[in-house]
Amino acid sequence: MDWELRYQSGDMPWEKGGPAPPLVDWLSRNEIHGRILVPGCGSGHDVRALSRAGAEPVGLDISPSAIHLADSLPRAGGERYQLANLFELPSELIGAFDWIFEHTCFCAIDPKSRPDYVAAVAAALSPHGRLLAIFYLDPGHDARPPYGTTREELDAFFSGHFETLAEYIPTISYPGREGRELVRVLQKRNQPASASRRR
Repeated sequence: MDWELRYQSGDMPWEKGGPAPPLVDWLSRNEIHGRILVPGCGSGHDVRALSRAGAEPVGLDISPSAIHLADSLPRAGGERYQLANLFELPSELIGAFDWIFEHTCFCAIDPKSRPDYVAAVAAALSPHGRLLAIFYLDPGHDARPPYGTTREELDAFFSGHFETLAEYIPTISYPGREGRELVRVLQKRNQPASASRRR
């Protein structure tokens, strides 16, 4: 998928004009602090919501036009944006984050790259860092992004690097996504589970 072309042409069906409703709902009930990476941040609505909540978010995107758009919008706090590829993280971002917020990246990448995604987010997190994720279970198709997933697939991909702390179907979603999303909070393991079993 040529994401830069999509931004340049204005073909952005994922652009909803505000932060993800499940994130807003979660933030109304939970505190979040420290450095947060938001991969695939797009125009930065989720980044600004996290900034307003008192965090120090860094929005990451591979599209220069997305970063330019996010940077052009009014600041909510100390958020910043960086042009980079999650799968080729700059060295200064390795192990640098207390949290990662996932909303639109996992569902947008080729499903074959999902193991690489898990390794990348684990590498970006500090020891005991956490992943707050909104996963798209059922987009109603499987031929193009967003790609759906299942609980079983998520368990298979993430359990080696993460422990699930909480999970629920959000009660507040974008219209048309009701009951199709899954919120999970995951804790990074000290070491991959497979390595622990070998000891």
